[in-house]
Amino acid sequence: MADLFGEAAPKVTAQKLRPLADRLRPARLEDVVGQEHLTGPDGALTRMIASGSLGNIVFWGPPGTGKTTIARLLAGATGLHFEQISAIFSGVADLKKVFEAARLRLQNGMQTLLFVDEIHRFNRAQQDSFLPVVEDGTILLVGATTENPSFELNAALLSRARVLTMKRLEPEHLELLLQRAEAETDRALPLEDGARGLLAVMADGDGRAVLTLAEEVFRSTKPGETLDEDGLRRIVQRRAPVYDKSQDGHYNLISALHKAVRGSDPDAALYYLARMFDAGEDPLYLGRRIVRMASEDIGLADPQALVIALAAKDAYDYLGSPEGELAIAQACIYMATAPKSNAAYTAFKAAMRSAKEHGSLLPPKEILNAPTKLMSQEGYGAGYRYDHDEPDAFSGQNYFPEEMGRKRYYEPVERGFERELRKRLDYWDKLRRDR
Repeated sequence: MADLFGEAAPKVTAQKLRPLADRLRPARLEDVVGQEHLTGPDGALTRMIASGSLGNIVFWGPPGTGKTTIARLLAGATGLHFEQISAIFSGVADLKKVFEAARLRLQNGMQTLLFVDEIHRFNRAQQDSFLPVVEDGTILLVGATTENPSFELNAALLSRARVLTMKRLEPEHLELLLQRAEAETDRALPLEDGARGLLAVMADGDGRAVLTLAEEVFRSTKPGETLDEDGLRRIVQRRAPVYDKSQDGHYNLISALHKAVRGSDPDAALYYLARMFDAGEDPLYLGRRIVRMASEDIGLADPQALVIALAAKDAYDYLGSPEGELAIAQACIYMATAPKSNAAYTAFKAAMRSAKEHGSLLPPKEILNAPTKLMSQEGYGAGYRYDHDEPDAFSGQNYFPEEMGRKRYYEPVERGFERELRKRLDYWDKLRRDR
């Protein structure tokens, strides 16, 4: 077709119009990068294909690691009809149509490999609808999820499928994809070495993302232009980290932060704290978790820990972001470097167990008040010894219900301030025995 000036428009093939990530989608299982534990010569999927029989599979892994590509390749390698749906856009009516078409196909001797993207987004009832067609072989199910299947998928469905973990791509895998992009476009990426490395960092282990970013670089640079790191940042907006505040990314990082603090590693704790700040986590959520650490993992080994944690929360309330985040970081360092004790945490759990096991036992009558004449006649308050009037301000009387006997829940450790508490308890135990 001629343009307004009578010149012929350049021809663009359909192949060139497709996104770079789609054009570079592997045509063979062995061309998939970064998943050698599945697709390598001795990989789990390679063995399945060699045996001539596939089972139901759930691929679990980060975005851009090849879940959809591998599902397509499995269908091709085994001669199955490939059908793809997304749990985001599909409902029960869509599933019924897919299942009915699969039944008709099976009657004609063709089994269907049904690839369900984001399978965790189906609710429990929708997941249950897969069970009959999986059970009778109407479909071979291949699901893909970025979330932990143990939490997001029905146990009945999980029991009928094998979960295969997909790994985030390493820098060498992303570099290989960039080389393939250069070969496909017949152009070298106009990036300095540092900027090329930064591009891989921006992709955050996501193969699709690195190719999309590379395509943006090709589009945005002028002929003869080569970008340094600052130039790349100007042209390609920084990609958000892989992180869902209500899902696995959230729980994995907060678990790592808590364990680093418990393990007295302030550097690792700061790293995970920074990761969560960087991903947009609510700073007050992090402040609340640090308060929990102060009580659970430090306790009375350093009574100031809880004070510091609460002060950090107040400081953030007062300052807001980004100034207030430094107070939370300071509290994080304090928790990681404080002496550790879970004695208070353990004692509380043990006391809760006793409270549930022994029911509504009455405390000893001598330590109860007797506001009425009847209660005095029943012996309430009789024989109570006022500790301040006793030698050393310690009576040593029993405060537990008589049916229980005396219990010991709190066992201070020989660290931090709890050393002093241990001495006090030992002293009172001696007085109690003597009296």
